[in-house]
Amino acid sequence: MSALRFLVPPPGLEPLVDFSLVETDGAPGLYSLTSTAEGGPRLFVLDAGLHLRRYQPTITDEQCELLGLKAAEDASVLVVINPGENEATTVNLMAPIVLNRVTGGCAQIILEGQDWPLKAELASAAR
Repeated sequence: MSALRFLVPPPGLEPLVDFSLVETDGAPGLYSLTSTAEGGPRLFVLDAGLHLRRYQPTITDEQCELLGLKAAEDASVLVVINPGENEATTVNLMAPIVLNRVTGGCAQIILEGQDWPLKAELASAAR
């Protein structure tokens, strides 16, 4: 289990910033991201570097500075999964969570001016 702290509360989850990231047994690269606040929300996220090889978002210098990233290998990119009951499961490619693996600081960033969808079907995004 890893403790994560959002440097800016994730949109829609304000004022929460402290979360735990736990890998799902038997599913490498699939995690639950759970608020440490009692009764807080839980999201599912996917390691984009492991499962979405074609996904190459551009992180701005300003975003890297906010996260304290000094080298590309210090970053992990996670995408939020939206499980579908009657629809396909989708991932949010427009607003990934970028994690500084050295500090545990992270932020959900908006990829302005890039052509990534808010809801990409997981099956087609993973190809």
